[in-house]
Amino acid sequence: MALSLLVVSISFYLKEYISPDSDLYATLSLVSVAGVVVMVIAFSLGLEAMPWIIMSEILPINIKGLAGSFATLANWFFSWLVTLTANLLLDWSSGGTFTIYTAVCVFTAGFVAIWVPETKGKTLEEIQQFFR
Repeated sequence: MALSLLVVSISFYLKEYISPDSDLYATLSLVSVAGVVVMVIAFSLGLEAMPWIIMSEILPINIKGLAGSFATLANWFFSWLVTLTANLLLDWSSGGTFTIYTAVCVFTAGFVAIWVPETKGKTLEEIQQFFR
Protein backbone atom coordinates (compact mmCIF):
# COMPACT_ATOMS: atom_id res chain seq x y z
CA MET A 1 0.00 0.00 0.00
CA ALA A 2 2.72 2.44 0.95
CA LEU A 3 4.66 1.87 -2.26
CA SER A 4 1.60 2.39 -4.46
CA LEU A 5 0.68 5.55 -2.55
CA LEU A 6 4.25 6.79 -2.90
CA VAL A 7 4.00 6.28 -6.68
CA VAL A 8 0.74 8.26 -6.70
CA SER A 9 2.23 11.12 -4.68
CA ILE A 10 5.32 11.31 -6.90
CA SER A 11 3.17 11.36 -10.03
CA PHE A 12 1.12 14.23 -8.61
CA TYR A 13 4.26 16.17 -7.69
CA LEU A 14 5.69 15.65 -11.18
CA LYS A 15 2.44 16.74 -12.84
CA GLU A 16 2.89 20.20 -11.29
CA TYR A 17 5.98 20.76 -13.43
CA ILE A 18 4.75 19.32 -16.72
CA SER A 19 2.51 20.93 -19.30
CA PRO A 20 -1.03 19.47 -19.35
CA ASP A 21 -0.73 19.09 -23.13
CA SER A 22 2.23 16.70 -23.03
CA ASP A 23 2.07 12.94 -23.37
CA LEU A 24 3.98 12.56 -20.09
CA TYR A 25 1.18 14.37 -18.26
CA ALA A 26 -1.36 11.84 -19.57
CA THR A 27 0.97 8.99 -18.66
CA LEU A 28 1.37 10.33 -15.12
CA SER A 29 -2.41 10.54 -14.84
CA LEU A 30 -2.69 6.86 -15.75
CA VAL A 31 0.11 5.99 -13.32
CA SER A 32 -1.71 7.77 -10.49
CA VAL A 33 -4.97 5.94 -11.26
CA ALA A 34 -3.12 2.61 -11.43
CA GLY A 35 -1.41 3.39 -8.12
CA VAL A 36 -4.75 4.05 -6.42
CA VAL A 37 -6.18 0.81 -7.86
CA VAL A 38 -3.16 -1.17 -6.60
CA MET A 39 -3.53 0.46 -3.18
CA VAL A 40 -7.22 -0.50 -2.99
CA ILE A 41 -6.38 -4.10 -3.95
CA ALA A 42 -3.56 -4.24 -1.39
CA PHE A 43 -5.84 -2.76 1.29
CA SER A 44 -8.53 -5.33 0.51
CA LEU A 45 -6.07 -8.20 0.75
CA GLY A 46 -4.35 -7.05 3.93
CA LEU A 47 -5.15 -4.15 6.17
CA GLU A 48 -8.91 -4.08 5.62
CA ALA A 49 -9.42 -7.28 7.63
CA MET A 50 -6.99 -6.36 10.41
CA PRO A 51 -9.52 -4.98 12.95
CA TRP A 52 -11.80 -7.99 12.55
CA ILE A 53 -8.97 -10.52 12.83
CA ILE A 54 -7.45 -8.85 15.87
CA MET A 55 -10.85 -8.66 17.57
CA SER A 56 -11.52 -12.35 17.08
CA GLU A 57 -8.03 -13.42 18.15
CA ILE A 58 -7.15 -11.36 21.22
CA LEU A 59 -10.42 -10.43 22.94
CA PRO A 60 -11.56 -12.66 25.81
CA ILE A 61 -15.06 -14.08 25.48
CA ASN A 62 -16.48 -12.17 28.47
CA ILE A 63 -15.82 -8.75 26.85
CA LYS A 64 -15.84 -9.71 23.17
CA GLY A 65 -19.26 -8.14 22.53
CA LEU A 66 -18.55 -4.78 24.17
CA ALA A 67 -14.95 -4.50 22.98
CA GLY A 68 -15.92 -5.67 19.49
CA SER A 69 -18.60 -2.98 19.34
CA PHE A 70 -16.08 -0.34 20.41
CA ALA A 71 -13.50 -1.56 17.88
CA THR A 72 -16.12 -1.53 15.11
CA LEU A 73 -17.18 2.00 16.11
CA ALA A 74 -13.55 3.17 16.04
CA ASN A 75 -12.96 1.51 12.66
CA TRP A 76 -15.97 3.17 11.04
CA PHE A 77 -15.26 6.52 12.74
CA PHE A 78 -11.76 6.67 11.29
CA SER A 79 -13.05 5.57 7.88
CA TRP A 80 -15.54 8.42 8.04
CA LEU A 81 -12.80 10.85 9.13
CA VAL A 82 -10.56 9.89 6.19
CA THR A 83 -13.50 10.27 3.79
CA LEU A 84 -14.42 13.64 5.30
CA THR A 85 -10.93 15.09 5.10
CA ALA A 86 -9.84 13.61 1.76
CA ASN A 87 -11.38 16.36 -0.39
CA LEU A 88 -10.04 19.09 1.90
CA LEU A 89 -6.56 17.62 1.68
CA LEU A 90 -6.77 17.14 -2.09
CA ASP A 91 -7.75 20.81 -2.49
CA TRP A 92 -4.68 21.71 -0.43
CA SER A 93 -2.20 19.48 -2.31
CA SER A 94 -2.74 16.24 -4.20
CA GLY A 95 0.86 15.13 -3.81
CA GLY A 96 0.89 16.17 -0.17
CA THR A 97 -2.30 14.23 0.54
CA PHE A 98 -0.88 11.00 -0.81
CA THR A 99 2.42 11.65 0.97
CA ILE A 100 0.49 11.85 4.25
CA TYR A 101 -1.34 8.62 3.39
CA THR A 102 2.01 6.99 2.58
CA ALA A 103 3.40 8.03 5.97
CA VAL A 104 0.33 6.64 7.74
CA CYS A 105 0.76 3.31 5.90
CA VAL A 106 4.43 3.10 6.91
CA PHE A 107 3.54 3.94 10.53
CA THR A 108 0.79 1.30 10.49
CA ALA A 109 3.14 -1.36 9.15
CA GLY A 110 5.66 -0.54 11.88
CA PHE A 111 2.98 -0.54 14.56
CA VAL A 112 1.65 -3.93 13.45
CA ALA A 113 5.15 -5.41 13.24
CA ILE A 114 6.04 -4.24 16.74
CA TRP A 115 2.81 -4.35 18.78
CA VAL A 116 0.47 -6.91 17.21
CA PRO A 117 1.30 -10.35 18.57
CA GLU A 118 1.49 -13.52 16.52
CA THR A 119 -1.45 -15.68 17.56
CA LYS A 120 -0.92 -18.77 15.41
CA GLY A 121 -0.88 -21.87 17.55
CA LYS A 122 -1.38 -19.98 20.83
CA THR A 123 -4.21 -20.26 23.31
CA LEU A 124 -6.24 -17.26 24.43
CA GLU A 125 -4.48 -17.39 27.80
CA GLU A 126 -1.06 -17.19 26.14
CA ILE A 127 -2.20 -14.24 24.05
CA GLN A 128 -3.57 -12.45 27.12
CA GLN A 129 -0.28 -13.08 28.94
CA PHE A 130 1.47 -11.16 26.13
CA PHE A 131 -0.48 -8.01 27.04
CA ARG A 132 0.26 -8.17 30.78
